Amino acid sequence: MIQFNFNTIAELMDLAESQQVPVHEIVLVREMHDSQRTREAVLQEMARNWQVMQDSIERGIRNTERSVSGMTGGDARKLYAYRQKGYMGKAVLSAAAYAVGISEVNAVMGRIVACPTAGSCGIVPAALYAAKKESDLRDDDIVLALLTAAGIGMVVDQNASIAGAAGGCQAECGTAAGMAAAALVELAGGTPAMIGNATALAIKNLLGLVCDPVAGLVEVPCVKRNGFAAVTAMLAADMTMAGVTSVIPVDEVIAAMNEIGRALPKSLRETSEAGLAVTPTAKKIEARIYPVQG
Repeated sequence: MIQFNFNTIAELMDLAESQQVPVHEIVLVREMHDSQRTREAVLQEMARNWQVMQDSIERGIRNTERSVSGMTGGDARKLYAYRQKGYMGKAVLSAAAYAVGISEVNAVMGRIVACPTAGSCGIVPAALYAAKKESDLRDDDIVLALLTAAGIGMVVDQNASIAGAAGGCQAECGTAAGMAAAALVELAGGTPAMIGNATALAIKNLLGLVCDPVAGLVEVPCVKRNGFAAVTAMLAADMTMAGVTSVIPVDEVIAAMNEIGRALPKSLRETSEAGLAVTPTAKKIEARIYPVQG
């Protein structure tokens, strides 16, 4: 019988290594136990999630609709059209476009998967969809990799936070980047230790990222941050597969993220009381969206 109890990334990786099973298998068995569902039921739900993610990407890169606030909409389409010309290459620019697109779909109240949150919904699916297109990956394998990503998110949520209101945007986009990097490494055939390493590389390079949404909406700077974080996840995975290691172990990175999140003032944790949210332009936008009555 597979042992599945873990509270840290190190414990999750040790379970996979000692039992000689993929990381996703540990997470799958745990979800079966916690939800009291069959293997097939859990996999079918994740497959449905993956389909929603793909649908939101395809809608996003075609989208021309502006959000109600008027702040976002249409940028994913522009970036996707530019993907053949840029400095970073087609795969990376496609991933950024996918991530922005999903976030724009969220901004117009479209259907997305919170992964792990609505504010960071574009990062994991964008990175995996780009990998699918670049490497011709099977959907069944991506569904399993999403379970690995979910396991990473579970640990972060338990030991730090995945909420901008609690830990800043590092908690949302940082966690999502770590989840995406972990899934990409599994898809590339990396070991459990490499999965943990990629998570560390992705999260630690987004440490300190504040949550300062203009007008309190999950649009500016949230939408474009999803694009940047998707690229961070891909680079973390590639660094790991190339043999680059994080000096600081992943669980210590998560602990640092938690400490930083607690140290952030309330004004930089989704309250829109500081940062970009109080720039002159942002205040003009806020006054337009929420005109003073009377």
